[in-house]
Amino acid sequence: MRRSEAAPRIPPDGVALGVVPVDGRGSLPFTLLRGEPLVTLASRTLQAAGVALLDDDVPWASVRRAGAALVVLDPLCPATPTGFAREVLRIADSRGRVAVGVRPVTDTLKATRRGPASPASSVTLVGGTVDRATLLAVCSPLVLPTSVVTELAEWPDLSDLAALVDMLKASRPVEHVHAPASARRVADASDVRLLEALNWPSGTAARRARGPRGT
Repeated sequence: MRRSEAAPRIPPDGVALGVVPVDGRGSLPFTLLRGEPLVTLASRTLQAAGVALLDDDVPWASVRRAGAALVVLDPLCPATPTGFAREVLRIADSRGRVAVGVRPVTDTLKATRRGPASPASSVTLVGGTVDRATLLAVCSPLVLPTSVVTELAEWPDLSDLAALVDMLKASRPVEHVHAPASARRVADASDVRLLEALNWPSGTAARRARGPRGT
């Protein structure tokens, strides 16, 4: 995402800043949920939480000078509740630590290792089941408190929030805040339909009753 050094628009001091990144996510952020793109729903959540949305072209130097926390809401977590976004921001502000919404891992995972190599092939061996209680899935939001914003020299890579959290954890503590089920991250269009069915079942049923548009 190209960022211009001209005409930054930064809100008053102390107001948390927010971004809804779409880079690295393909076209999925523009998939419709209840008639609106995921990116629009995520942006609205931040605004309802009292966060000032930044333009894509605001330079990082201006963000640092604002003296405010930065809230990153992944558009692939479009049903993140406004109250939960506020809570993660509150935790980051009050503790001066990076805070991120997380969900438990529900998929069954197996450990693997490379087997003995031979001239003809290399074999991967499947081991035991990984204890899911030790695993967490990053969702949203990710909040960088003011102290962390001022430490960073440039815009962090927002294309993969899980990778960014790992990078941040290497040098500072990160608070995990357990997110509600509605804040789950979608991976494809079928996940979007499932998210809608779980959170707005009456609307989904009504659309099925009406049938496809134009019928």
